[in-house]
Amino acid sequence: MNTVYFDSPMSDDQRREQLYRGQLFAYQPRPSVLALVEFGREFVREAFGDIDPALAQHTMTPEAYNAILADFKPRFINHERSKLLVQQLLLDFGCDPEKTYFDVPRMRTVTSNNFLTHGLAYRFDTHRDTWFSAPLNQLNWWFPMYEHESGNALAFHPNYWDRGVANGSENYHMHEWYAEGARLAASGEPDRRERPRAYDELELLEPQLRLVLPPGGVTIFSAAQMHSTVVNQTGRTRYSIDFRTVHIDDVRAHRGAPNHDSASTGTNLIDFFRVSDLARLPKELTDEYEPGTPLLDPAVMQPVSA
Repeated sequence: MNTVYFDSPMSDDQRREQLYRGQLFAYQPRPSVLALVEFGREFVREAFGDIDPALAQHTMTPEAYNAILADFKPRFINHERSKLLVQQLLLDFGCDPEKTYFDVPRMRTVTSNNFLTHGLAYRFDTHRDTWFSAPLNQLNWWFPMYEHESGNALAFHPNYWDRGVANGSENYHMHEWYAEGARLAASGEPDRRERPRAYDELELLEPQLRLVLPPGGVTIFSAAQMHSTVVNQTGRTRYSIDFRTVHIDDVRAHRGAPNHDSASTGTNLIDFFRVSDLARLPKELTDEYEPGTPLLDPAVMQPVSA
């Protein structure tokens, strides 16, 4: 990966082609994105009142803070208006409403100084989303809700775009993971499952790339990008929103980014909605992705047995 396109006029087809090659796209805030940001802020204001949400962690215990997140985050994620605002946003970005599918937008919180690192403020290790049953044609859309800085940003690690690493994705099957998570939640047992991560220390994380955009500034990247949440020591909690898209032509053709090290099974494609009418992807299509994606030999870029 060696290019960041700022406010590119490319069509969606051209943009997807570049994203599958490891490029990044960044856009200044626009009304369609800010509408979703403002809707998310309504939930935050309701939860914290006059307290600055970036500083709220300094006024309560981690348990109380997590309880507040557990109340309003699911309501935002599953609200019908959240879906509507994503639909309008994708139309604004030139996505074909009959061929583009999206999942619900999620609000993320990254607290500072290890105040809360589990539950609804979990900080993921350096990873690719494809380790978590995401297809290689998935694109991630990410934007901050409030001002943020390099010290609490999202980081990309371009040295690993075409370099595989040993990791635990072979142990991740999305449906089994979700089913076990539901069982643990119902039983009250602690969740000690190990998420997919690199087995060895990643020695090529530098140089890394951090895009610091204004609230509502959008970063789009491939699910195959190696990325991480910067360890936040700024004293301020970062709030962001993200969602994912796929294009049905790419899903049908199994077209997307190369796969150097993702061996997860199951697929999150069952979670996606069509922009035009919220229809789901055809089951016969999502079934094709249940076994996972073949690994690629970086030397010849052809499917090989894992």
